[in-house]
Amino acid sequence: MNMIESVECCFSKYATFDGNASRSEFWWFSLFYSIALMVGITLDGNWSAVLEEGYLSSPYGLWETLVTLGLFIPAIAVACRRLHDIGMSGWWQLIAITGIGYFLLIYWWCQKSRS
Repeated sequence: MNMIESVECCFSKYATFDGNASRSEFWWFSLFYSIALMVGITLDGNWSAVLEEGYLSSPYGLWETLVTLGLFIPAIAVACRRLHDIGMSGWWQLIAITGIGYFLLIYWWCQKSRS
């Protein structure tokens, strides 16, 4: 699976939390998410003067917010399906709240499929 197929698959399963996602599907979508977020942050660099003047009170720019809102649900869904692929519950994503839980999640997301 390449990046385009992965992104298409994740958007076609926008809010589908059941089923499985391969490692390649998960990691290609994660790369797409990261690139899209960097582009959004870069586009917001032009808004720094507006933020300094106090017209907007949010520390996040418009493009960064739009990218985050648009990709948040598919990112959570593909991560949930990835955990299902290794035989775990998608609810394990909640350990990311602790901060240190990301290390365990990355370890699990790198595991081979058990299906």
